[in-house]
Parts: sequence; structure tokens; C-alpha cells
Amino acid sequence: MSNSAQNPGESLHHLKQQIADLQSNVAYLELTVDSLDQVITKQDKQIQDMQRQLQLMYVQLNRVSDSGIAPFDAASEVPPHY
Repeated sequence: MSNSAQNPGESLHHLKQQIADLQSNVAYLELTVDSLDQVITKQDKQIQDMQRQLQLMYVQLNRVSDSGIAPFDAASEVPPHY
């Protein structure tokens, strides 16, 4: 017998089970999307904070170079105890 000749009660039960499985999958995916959205929001805030900090560092670096003080170069300047 083919699937279409199944007992209507069995077919209905099978469809209900498929719907329940799909609803469960959708609920899981919604939780995943919400979780990822929270992560993205947190990372966006962190990136904005780091951009502000970097901008402040550039301003401070420009002030140091404008004041005539040469920046310290650890690669070329050896401390006196060497």
C-alpha cells in the first residue's frame, strides 16, 4: 500500500508530529537568533569604545609630536644598564 492509502488517523498524527517538530526547531532558532543578536550588540559597543580610545590615543600622540618631544623607540634606544 502507498502512503496515501494509510489510515487517516495515522496520517493526521504524523502531520501533527511534523508540525510539533517544526515548531520546536523554530523556537530553537529564535533563541539562537536572540542570543547572536545580544552578542553582536555587545561587540558593536566594544568596537565603538575601542574606536573612541584609539581616536584619543591619536590625539595624544599628535600632542606629543607637536610639543617637540621625540617619542621613545624601544627598538633603537637601549636602556643605560645595557
